Amino acid sequence: MLFAELAATSEAVRETSSRRAKVDLLAGVIRSLEPGEVAAAVAFLSGRLRQRQPGVGWASLRDLPAPAVTASLAITEVDSAFARLAALAGSGSQTERRTALADLFARATAPEQAHLRGLIAGELRQGAQEGVMVDAVARAADLEPATVRRAQMLRGDLGEVARVALTAGAGGLAGFRLQVGRPLLPMLAQSASDVAAGMERLGTAAVEWKLDGVRVQIHRADDQVTVYTRTLDDITHRVPELVEAAAALPTTTAVLDGEAIAIGEEGRPLPFQVTSSRIGGRKDVAALRERIPLAVYLFDVLHLDGRDLLDEPGERRFQALRDAVPERLLVPHEVIGDAAAAQAFLDDAIAQGHEGVVLKALDQPYRAGRREAGWLKVKPVYTLDLVILAVEWGHGRRSGLLSNLHLGARDPAGGFVMLGKTFKGLTDEMLAWQTERLLELEDRRDRHTVHVHPELVVEVAFDGVQRSSRYPGGVALRFARVKGYRTDKRAADADTIESVRALSPALRG
Repeated sequence: MLFAELAATSEAVRETSSRRAKVDLLAGVIRSLEPGEVAAAVAFLSGRLRQRQPGVGWASLRDLPAPAVTASLAITEVDSAFARLAALAGSGSQTERRTALADLFARATAPEQAHLRGLIAGELRQGAQEGVMVDAVARAADLEPATVRRAQMLRGDLGEVARVALTAGAGGLAGFRLQVGRPLLPMLAQSASDVAAGMERLGTAAVEWKLDGVRVQIHRADDQVTVYTRTLDDITHRVPELVEAAAALPTTTAVLDGEAIAIGEEGRPLPFQVTSSRIGGRKDVAALRERIPLAVYLFDVLHLDGRDLLDEPGERRFQALRDAVPERLLVPHEVIGDAAAAQAFLDDAIAQGHEGVVLKALDQPYRAGRREAGWLKVKPVYTLDLVILAVEWGHGRRSGLLSNLHLGARDPAGGFVMLGKTFKGLTDEMLAWQTERLLELEDRRDRHTVHVHPELVVEVAFDGVQRSSRYPGGVALRFARVKGYRTDKRAADADTIESVRALSPALRG
């Protein structure tokens, strides 16, 4: 199949808001693929490359050839081109990579180039999220989505699952088993507005601290320990503390789910960026460990001494974990039956510097690959009144509309300090209104951005603040989304940069 057909399908998916229509479009193209094309095509349609680090980034996309007139690129050729790019290393590799990328783009038509740019930059937002893709694969193979979802959990690669589903059906997917040493997709939590709402949904539940660290999955097979992230990357050599902790457990085989986090001298968690930078460090790990030691907190077990526990109810898995792991390695956990006690547990977690809590059903099996209602996360939601400093033009369904907002806090000394961007939370009505209003406030513009007079105030919800070298105030919002416009407020009424920093003890002053 030509890559142009995938690009056209992706654009058609982007243009429809109907989930059913997205699934139909995707299933149609998946059904028509040759077996050798399936894995790459499913990855491309999902908005990602099979090669997680192909060695090219946004800067590589400057000064590339004009698009081809006629489509000629096959899906397999594109996949092979990125595989070759990822394999380049050593002296002269950057020049070779630029040449190879230019050769690829020279053969791509304008729609194909747009799709390639989105894949490389990780910005292909056409609405084919993983849940939609799972349903599309299931429909293309005439299988139940739950069958595909379980296989994906066990294999961790939807493209490979799709290939087997299309060629061998349910019988082929049944061959996927939990294998110690091969990572599984993690179970994720939905959000609840507060603990009372969460307890109402679950009844008596396990309540645990929600840590602001890095999700890890630890596999132990005799003396061999391997550690993976939630994206299934192998980070074993970067986290010797976790390897040592797992190797010391009184067990022969285990698959453990937990969180790695940097803890300060006073026993309080350090900001997420500290943990992230420590785990991201690849060189001189011993020195990094000395400066930023990691702690591991475990909260689930998927396999233990030859016994798979995925299908066991949560209560049994939690007990198996407690029996196998010393308390110092466990996330604080209580079984609670009323909202008041759960709120007290949450308040204590927040007081000790953690994000919030996770409520977990006692009767649910481990189901990965999507956000399950059996786990509910509860954490404080912050709001600020901020000023719009600029706005970027949208893409796809938002073409012709001003979408991505540049958010600023008021500086008491004068002016405004940018805290980040967001396009989330905007309804079609809000997009239309803000486009008209912000164009009225336009000061100047460049190719992608309209800079505006700082006048319009917007209420923004977010999950927290973090250090950032990207913005002049040294701080950025985490998971910001628009709640609504505050036309009743002036820019002089907006929150200050000090009020933003005050939300995190680590950022004050």
